[in-house]
Amino acid sequence: MPRYFIELSYKGTNYSGFQIQQNANSIQAEIEKALQIFFRESFELTGSSRTDAGVHALQNFFHFDADNLPEESVLENSIYNLNAILPEDIVIKRIYEAKVDAHCRFDAISREYKYFVYQHKEPFLADRAFYFPYKLDIELLQEAANILTDYNDFTSFSKRNTQVKTFLCSIIKSEWLIEKDTIVYNVKANRFLRGMVRGLAGTMLKVGTGKLSLEEFISVIESKDSTKADFSVPPQALFLVKVEY
Repeated sequence: MPRYFIELSYKGTNYSGFQIQQNANSIQAEIEKALQIFFRESFELTGSSRTDAGVHALQNFFHFDADNLPEESVLENSIYNLNAILPEDIVIKRIYEAKVDAHCRFDAISREYKYFVYQHKEPFLADRAFYFPYKLDIELLQEAANILTDYNDFTSFSKRNTQVKTFLCSIIKSEWLIEKDTIVYNVKANRFLRGMVRGLAGTMLKVGTGKLSLEEFISVIESKDSTKADFSVPPQALFLVKVEY
């Protein structure tokens, strides 16, 4: 049976997360509903990278199997109609046929996230960034970000109620940037744990304000204890930027 990938982007404010959940609306539920309405057939989607409630994505993927979809040139024209069915905060970018054994989750080489912080009141950033009006030392933030590439066990930055078998992740890129009116934490890794990026960003912001020294930050990493990290930063500032295959 042919396998198809769906590339999409979404604003996560109104959703309980990426993957389908009982008694809560999700990105997956909306995509499955739109596909069923348009193609008059039910499809079971597999997601590439989970995002929590309120988190956004510039790029994410599903895959599904189907026998009766039209050829790719016709399928491209179907995207307009599918987007007309979907809510305004979800958009399908592409649907394309992949290898029969391609897997949008397990075949991903890396995922890349950005966490946005702004320091001066700005109403047009409130739903897409974290308002943090405290003095920050950017050099200290960057030193903390650099330290992370020396480690691969991120147990301290994983929320407890997770079912993963390993807490090992390979961080490829970890840096703080200035982008227009925001300070941005940009991180790329082969995989991420539940809550990991928010835990990293929140804990490093403590370093940037001087509440946590670099030595104490290292101790948080090495403790493998999630109670030592700060997960309190809000979800709306987090974007899944790219999934690479």
